[in-house]
Amino acid sequence: MEIIKALISFIIHIDQHLVEIINTFGIWTYVIIFLIVFIETGLVIFPFLPGDSLLFAAGALAVLPGSDLNIFILLIVLWVAAVLGDTVNYHIGKKIGTSIPQDSWLGKVINQEKMDKAEAFFNKHGGKTIFIARFMPFIRTFAPFVAGASRMNYRYFLNYNILGATVWVLLCTLAGYFFGNIPIVKENFSLVVLGIIFVSILPMIFSFIKSKMDNKKAKTK
Repeated sequence: MEIIKALISFIIHIDQHLVEIINTFGIWTYVIIFLIVFIETGLVIFPFLPGDSLLFAAGALAVLPGSDLNIFILLIVLWVAAVLGDTVNYHIGKKIGTSIPQDSWLGKVINQEKMDKAEAFFNKHGGKTIFIARFMPFIRTFAPFVAGASRMNYRYFLNYNILGATVWVLLCTLAGYFFGNIPIVKENFSLVVLGIIFVSILPMIFSFIKSKMDNKKAKTK
């Protein structure tokens, strides 16, 4: 429980914690930011790490005078971490995706029925699934894994991986860079972070509601 509380605090107050990290580690902050983004996107067991809010906060701090973060280096580091993370996740899914023990917690989350549905979804919607998933917390962690497990063509996957990472990194980081230090944003940074999280999960909420409504309609027929 304490770990969960600490994680929630870290995400909500990401700007304060990132300042502490920069003050403590200086230029090595790039490595820490790289690892957080890489692990969130690359390891399917860590979908809860901050992504969007971290990029926004890092962009906001990069514009400050005397900051150890350079916006151009930051963008490159984040982009490489995002692309490599999804790539590793894809290959992990391709390697073990179909052999996960069904009685394990991961097997319950990603069981064969869900894998079959995901594969059908990928076949229907193609690579744009990877692009869209990049902007959805939790989903962006599982999408590359399922893409690999369902044997999506790697080159096809990579093209959308690169496109999604590019737009995601530029949008979230530059939003923080240009708007993160506006007084009203700076004074209410925690609320802004919560807003970013809420907007990010809206597609999942709509998808869940639509799924429930479709199931209800199917039962009434």
